[in-house]
Amino acid sequence: MTNLAQSKARRPPLQLVGYLAKRAMWMEIGVWQSLYRFIFRQPKVPPRSVGFGYHQQVFQVLITFIVLAAIEIPLFDLIVHRWVYIRIPLLVAGIWGLTWMVGLLLGFLTRPHAVGPEGIRVRSGAEVDIPLSWPDVYSVSRKKTGPERQPRITHEPDGTTVRFPIQHETNIEIELERQLDVRLPQGREQVRRLQIYVDDPRGFMKAVREHLV
Repeated sequence: MTNLAQSKARRPPLQLVGYLAKRAMWMEIGVWQSLYRFIFRQPKVPPRSVGFGYHQQVFQVLITFIVLAAIEIPLFDLIVHRWVYIRIPLLVAGIWGLTWMVGLLLGFLTRPHAVGPEGIRVRSGAEVDIPLSWPDVYSVSRKKTGPERQPRITHEPDGTTVRFPIQHETNIEIELERQLDVRLPQGREQVRRLQIYVDDPRGFMKAVREHLV
């Protein structure tokens, strides 16, 4: 069991509720921030850095869910049109759900991984943003894992590995010089290596080689 899983298991009920409420709040904020960044064309990429997407494998799936949600709103509204006390809550919930799914997709589009003079930014939608300076990075390599499901966090003798897979796959491994304290959605964790998925691993490695010597 990982440190995060142990910490979650030890939380008393009220504290667990507070944790879940806080995380839901930040996810909601992230959704609206992603909508804002997309509308005003402000992707979260540091100056002089290059962004690398990781959404291609899930893009069609998310688009399908968004289209289905958009169809359901007028369909359900038509069914319950005569019952206003049911219609209004369903309409609000439907619009909110559609907006949330659009924001989730835009979180991938507006928050790509980034490589630049300052280092690497590891992203996973609106919830994960891990800055890694070049002095913290020991090596970056192409290493494919998956598609079988694996633990998000693995504790090994030489340090902790954190994975950010897409469709259970990763294709880039970033090894750090030492255990580094990073912020994850569930809490902070000491991490030695990160495994991520990049749509263009060749371009990602080319950008890394321009800075990592």
